[in-house]
Amino acid sequence: MLAKLSTRPSVPRCAVTGALGLALLGAGLPVATADETESGLSRFYDQRITWSSCEDMDAPKDLQCGKVTVPLDYRRPKAGTLDLALARYRATGDSRGSVLLNFGGPGGSGVSELSTGGKEFMHLTNGYDVVTFDPRGVGRSSPVTCGPATLDIMEATDGDEELTDPRDVLRRLRDAAAECTKHSGPVLPHIGTVNAARDMDVMRRALGDDRLNYLGFSYGTRLGAVYAAQFPDKVGRFVLDGVDTLTEPLTEQGLASARGQQTALENFLDWCVEDVACPFGQDARAARRQVVQLVASLDSDPVPTGFGEPFSGQDMVGAIGQALYSRELWPTLERALAQLLEDGDTRGLEGFVSGGVTFPVRAQGPADPGGGLTDQADVPMDNLAAALMAINCADDPDRPSADRVAGSLGRLRARYEEASAVFGRYRLTQVLMCYGRPRGTDFIRDDVKDLDTSKMLLIGTRGDPATPYRWTVETAERLGPSAVVLDNKGEGHTGYASSECVHRKVDDFLLYGTLPPDGSSCGSEAPRTARGDD
Repeated sequence: MLAKLSTRPSVPRCAVTGALGLALLGAGLPVATADETESGLSRFYDQRITWSSCEDMDAPKDLQCGKVTVPLDYRRPKAGTLDLALARYRATGDSRGSVLLNFGGPGGSGVSELSTGGKEFMHLTNGYDVVTFDPRGVGRSSPVTCGPATLDIMEATDGDEELTDPRDVLRRLRDAAAECTKHSGPVLPHIGTVNAARDMDVMRRALGDDRLNYLGFSYGTRLGAVYAAQFPDKVGRFVLDGVDTLTEPLTEQGLASARGQQTALENFLDWCVEDVACPFGQDARAARRQVVQLVASLDSDPVPTGFGEPFSGQDMVGAIGQALYSRELWPTLERALAQLLEDGDTRGLEGFVSGGVTFPVRAQGPADPGGGLTDQADVPMDNLAAALMAINCADDPDRPSADRVAGSLGRLRARYEEASAVFGRYRLTQVLMCYGRPRGTDFIRDDVKDLDTSKMLLIGTRGDPATPYRWTVETAERLGPSAVVLDNKGEGHTGYASSECVHRKVDDFLLYGTLPPDGSSCGSEAPRTARGDD
């Protein structure tokens, strides 16, 4: 999935620090295969994780932390290493191994997500250690950063000047890309889903599992599909929820996201106007006009925030977009918009920006592969934004020329604004962010198809504003007979946390191997959070 980035301050989630250890050549693990030991990789496949308490974080006491070491460059495994941060909840009874989670993004810290939202996965501890990780370039795992250039990227694409002087915008983006390279250090050329999937296979062995059991959300479905293509005989019980596209270029992905979020916004406003407290009144058509007018007004005249930076219409669009990912957040979004309209108070909306995990940008030195995990206090404040850009660009092989971009920008912007008067301009930024960066891999588009693996469960939600249901169908057809589709006839981004039916079917498959029939469905359910609840 794609997400527009913001550097505005927001409510931080807890992030992990801890005493992490690694012992190589651990006993009791499966014997490495020939493929695992080829090209000097045996020392990575033969390691064992040492788990310990997660220190200096506000997290449940039963959360444990660890790390695994992977090569910086799999083609040259002696050229340097990276340490990747891990976290787990141990199985409460007899364990059949581990289930690895990726929460999406790309660019989000899995360790932070599990520490704050782990209650959703506690039923899985009836049979598994529940494990997650910070992928390479993310969180404490050699985090990438653009330093002050993150703000330059936003400023280059937030105004109208791209229509009058698109070549100046492209020059600024190219300069910003060079700054990202300078600040991120050696890890940046080796970031991306292909290498992250190889890292997951090292984790599988270090966890002691012959096959990888996996639950991936949104971007995590792309990561899971790439793993399955690279290691088809290592696929265990795989669940992909909120299925990403494997083939559409960034241009089309952005348009799909704009359309999906526009539909979600209209659904939210239809819900809002039924409440006398709705800040837009009780007429849905008028409410939609008011949102467009409010965005334009704030872009022309931003309001001050408590952090000293102005809050623009595009900041509001980013906040609304995040809130629309879950119907459970609608009451909170309604109150946040009321605070803005009635008191000029932006704090409620700021809490939604970038999912509550992005902070003001500060300059940061390059990451140092081989130097261990990064201290939480030293994780660059723009890491989520920088990692999202870097991973999406590393996965995308399209790099149109400057002439082509400049010549088509006006028409492209018109398509985006037609898709959504609110989200169109916001999503167009994603198309431009890879300009000036090296061309990405062809592997995902060309080779992740016709897989010969055990059955995988793919879940698509009909009202998903980020990953449209058709992507689930298209990806299932591309992956082949191994893919089993569950149709979730609900709202929101992904189904596991919002639908009791989806939650039950996923747990039944992961824990007991009970797979629903291909094409079966979960009906629409009432939201789990009632109006006015927190």
